[in-house]
Amino acid sequence: MTIHPQQRITELINSAVRGAIDAGDLPNVGNVNISVEKPKQAEHGDYSTSVAMTLASSAKMPPRAIAEAIVARMPDDSMVGTVSIAGPGFVNFALSEDWLREQVNAIIAEGPGFGRLDMGAGQRVQVEFVSVNPTGPLHIGHVRGAVIGNGIANLLQAAGYEVQREYYINDAGNQMRIYTQSVYVRYLQAAGRDVELPEESYPGEFVADLGKQIYEMLGDELVDVDEEDALAKIGEIALEKSIEVIRNTLRRLGIEYDAWFSEMSLFASGDWTAVLETLRAREFIAEREGALWFLGSKLGLDSDSVMIRGQDRGPSYFGTDVAYHYNKLLVRKYDRIINVWGADHHGHVARMHAVVKALGAPPEAMTIILNQLVNLKESGETVRFSKRADNFVAADDLIDIVGPDACHYIFMERAATTHMEFDLELATKESSDNPVFYVQYAHARLCSVLDAAAERGISYDDGDVQLLTHPQELALMRRLNELPDVVARAADALEPHHVPHFAYEVGRALQRFYEHCRVLSREASDAELTKARLRLVSAARVVLANVLCIMSMNAPAKM
Repeated sequence: MTIHPQQRITELINSAVRGAIDAGDLPNVGNVNISVEKPKQAEHGDYSTSVAMTLASSAKMPPRAIAEAIVARMPDDSMVGTVSIAGPGFVNFALSEDWLREQVNAIIAEGPGFGRLDMGAGQRVQVEFVSVNPTGPLHIGHVRGAVIGNGIANLLQAAGYEVQREYYINDAGNQMRIYTQSVYVRYLQAAGRDVELPEESYPGEFVADLGKQIYEMLGDELVDVDEEDALAKIGEIALEKSIEVIRNTLRRLGIEYDAWFSEMSLFASGDWTAVLETLRAREFIAEREGALWFLGSKLGLDSDSVMIRGQDRGPSYFGTDVAYHYNKLLVRKYDRIINVWGADHHGHVARMHAVVKALGAPPEAMTIILNQLVNLKESGETVRFSKRADNFVAADDLIDIVGPDACHYIFMERAATTHMEFDLELATKESSDNPVFYVQYAHARLCSVLDAAAERGISYDDGDVQLLTHPQELALMRRLNELPDVVARAADALEPHHVPHFAYEVGRALQRFYEHCRVLSREASDAELTKARLRLVSAARVVLANVLCIMSMNAPAKM
């Protein structure tokens, strides 16, 4: 299993604190919250903790005295080179250079497994993302949600969780009724009937095209049949075709789901009835004004929410969402569920947290992440482009122009909570200005160096990593060994944007390494150093390939 430096140092500090308490050097202060960070200044080492300042009040001792007691009891560890005290009581750690060099061999040996942790072992997590109504193709905002959701799922898997990716198909609500009616009208128009779209409809070109496709499939078969029967048949076809369009777009991004969950199944399975019974037993629903209401006001919300509408007794969008979360938490019993939604769901967040409480599940069992809006830029100007007349930027159009890798990197690069601008010109630029090109080129260059060594007949299997003493070699090793820390931090915070930032920093470390350290030397006297540096290059290639994998990006061997 990959060594997680930040975690190991945390464990060493905890052992030292306990040892100091047992020896009487520190009073028993109970559980200690230990925070280990990367110092902003390199001269302060690789890791630092302010635990001595944290304990000063409860221990009633000067922070520096506490730091001295901790350092005196610090266990020996081959990973740690030096431990020192700075300022009022910071304890700083520098990684052992011998350990860093041996990690080159460890990274190569672990290969695709390097950076994978066991922090989530035994925990089942579901990540639900995109889940837009199956009423047309995806747009650019959906791509951002897809990348963020997929990135979170990949990170959690890398951290050892058992992850399920799910798409929730809204196939039972009012929007599907309107959509089906719109497609039906377009089908009749394709058959030559003089009918108009109802006021409440989907007017877009996608719907018109779908109506024509269904007419080409069925001809006049449904033109003169009972409208309800025609709607049932057309609804079935329209849903299937819409989902296939969405599925194909996501496949183009390299995103596959473990499950496509039908809203309709909530009724067939009995979950809808069960959740009503559960909430009624817990006194969180009531009937008034002819409707059934969820009593969110009992849990601190400003108002209650309709679960079953009064006029047609049909479930509301919110009502079926309650049943869906009942299914996830109490039927399938995931330890944690993560919903990645668009910013337009902001008003839905508080009441869904109230639902989790009402169902008796722990509040921390659900996390909702809202991905903010996206603007497109080209030549410094905000632009709109689409092959369709539906007034949105189609996901497939974006993929056609920049490719899936650019979508993954650029959408993952920014925190989900921030508005962002997608620069089309930059995303297609083949230069170091484009971070997507920069990172993938860094991987391709590593492959090129290794290929060149193979062409010269140079084997580096027996390369002696102890020859790697140049500051830039050591700096690169330090950077490579940050991957486990990055995976742990990003997975814990559900912040995949840390991953592309790390990939870019690996690229920068490689660039500085190349500038100061010639890898393939033709001098006979440099033969052993060449083999050692090739091992470092091989380790860097492993790390960069693993990072690109977490981002669902290609790791090209040539560019």
